[in-house]
Amino acid sequence: MDQPLDESWELLLSLFPAGWEQQAVLLGAVERLRGFASIRELLRVLLLHVGKGYSLRETVVRAKQAGLAEVSDVTLLNRLRQAELWWRWLCTALLAESGWYMGADSRGWNVRAVDGTLVKEPGRTGAQWRIHYSMRIPSLECDHLALTPVKGNGTGEKLERFPAAPGDLILADRGFCKPGGVRSLHQQGASVIVRLNSKSLPLYQAGGGAFPLLASVRKVKAAGPVREWSVWVHADQERIAGRLCVLRKSELAAKKAQRKILRKAQQGGPTPKPETLEFARYVMVFTTLPTESFSAADVLEWYRVRWQIELVFKRLKSLAQLGHLPKHDERSSRAWLYGKLLVVLLGQKLMLLGRDISPWGYSIAEMQYQQQLAAV
Repeated sequence: MDQPLDESWELLLSLFPAGWEQQAVLLGAVERLRGFASIRELLRVLLLHVGKGYSLRETVVRAKQAGLAEVSDVTLLNRLRQAELWWRWLCTALLAESGWYMGADSRGWNVRAVDGTLVKEPGRTGAQWRIHYSMRIPSLECDHLALTPVKGNGTGEKLERFPAAPGDLILADRGFCKPGGVRSLHQQGASVIVRLNSKSLPLYQAGGGAFPLLASVRKVKAAGPVREWSVWVHADQERIAGRLCVLRKSELAAKKAQRKILRKAQQGGPTPKPETLEFARYVMVFTTLPTESFSAADVLEWYRVRWQIELVFKRLKSLAQLGHLPKHDERSSRAWLYGKLLVVLLGQKLMLLGRDISPWGYSIAEMQYQQQLAAV
């Protein structure tokens, strides 16, 4: 028996980019619909697992009760694996729709953004994992993914965890800013752009003395101009040359960053040092990119690109706290990760749609189009 139309589901479908069902076939997510009446029902069941955080077993039980599908948990896992490329296409298309702009020129470098996030599975005994992943920009192709426990040696965020090759340009936030990681990428022939953490990455001058960080950045007295200095990183016995690129924030952005630091102190964190509050006025980025290919402004522009995708990652991190992560193999884990990204981007589009379209919160043309397709 046909299920009555669920208006929330129809609204969600209206947010998908044109041609999304055809892409499911073209990208190998659907070879045959055994156990599912349509691609839409396949998508709905997969989103129950990824979006709602149900285990594979619980998902298939709920799908059967709702009349959506009658499949085993093993079958559903295989369907999740097959959805990897399809969901990556959906994520990329939704990002393009949102106006994600990448004006920086990679000059032939293979640009990758690396990050890490914690996943807490539901329940008292739910395991906690750390996902370490690397995504190519702008394709969002996940080219490396690793799972580690949260506790224990070698489980934290570090650049040494990521394989690299000559021509790779790795973009990372300050949590990855450590000498060992810079050395690891340098030895593999890759370059890095990383937000400077002045505590974990000491910088040195050509002669070997400590680089005067605070005195140097104070020379950037206004928002707009970009300054750079040649610096060195010491990792064991190796000295690695790089550049410090600095931009002063607007007064509004600087005060916001300082308030965030002070709020953490009020919530029981350490009392910030005066120089920490002063560093909050600047964007400081360390890179090993060659000067002849990338100016300081180019370096900061690439960091801006990373920050743009970081906004998506931040939403992913909040959603990733719930859900049974498939730990069977890397392929199913990657598909699960793309599914989380898809949920984030759909939520973002729905929020904008509800804000901009008044008073009913959806596009009549899109809803009618989806209903017409469903009737075919």
